[in-house]
Amino acid sequence: MLGSYISGFLLGFGASVPIGPINILIINEALESYKNAFLIGLGAMCADITYLTLIFFGIFTHVNEHSFIFHAISFFGSVFLIYLAYKIFKSRAIDNSKLKTQKYFKSSIKSYSKGYILTILNPYTIFFWASMLAYVNQNNLHFGFTVIGLVSAIMLWITLMPLFVHKTKSFFSQKISAYINILSALIIFGFGISIFIKLVITLLV
Repeated sequence: MLGSYISGFLLGFGASVPIGPINILIINEALESYKNAFLIGLGAMCADITYLTLIFFGIFTHVNEHSFIFHAISFFGSVFLIYLAYKIFKSRAIDNSKLKTQKYFKSSIKSYSKGYILTILNPYTIFFWASMLAYVNQNNLHFGFTVIGLVSAIMLWITLMPLFVHKTKSFFSQKISAYINILSALIIFGFGISIFIKLVITLLV
């Protein structure tokens, strides 16, 4: 059981650390509000658990890169990423004094939903967790303890990473924060375009 927990923890850590749309979004949000950044991560984690549960019960057994579900998720995922990139780019012009009064208008539900939707609409999330489940089965790991370890690692990451960014935000001037916003927007836009191009190529092949 301890081995299953450790394996799950390492899998969760491996899934959390790589720089992708969610981590970029969390970092960008943490410069304004730790709470909202954490809630984005929490939403993403809940989306991961949603997919993991559906895969466990065999609902996504026949999903592949040529299935309608995969194409639909890819399309809406790319559109959502491009939309988020636009919103982040647009926010670069807001100065820090305005952020202090405006950030509290961002509802907790909106931040949570942003993380949940972004992860749910990432088509490769399905394949990652399907691979994880296969790893659990092949190595005869305890599913429950593996999931507990996985959730523990993700929770640790989404708690500490945005906290570190938020606590060090005083080192970033308004100009640097604006550059970070622009860079974040470009990276997320790149992810969105990449998913859309792969979808088009898959449909044409």
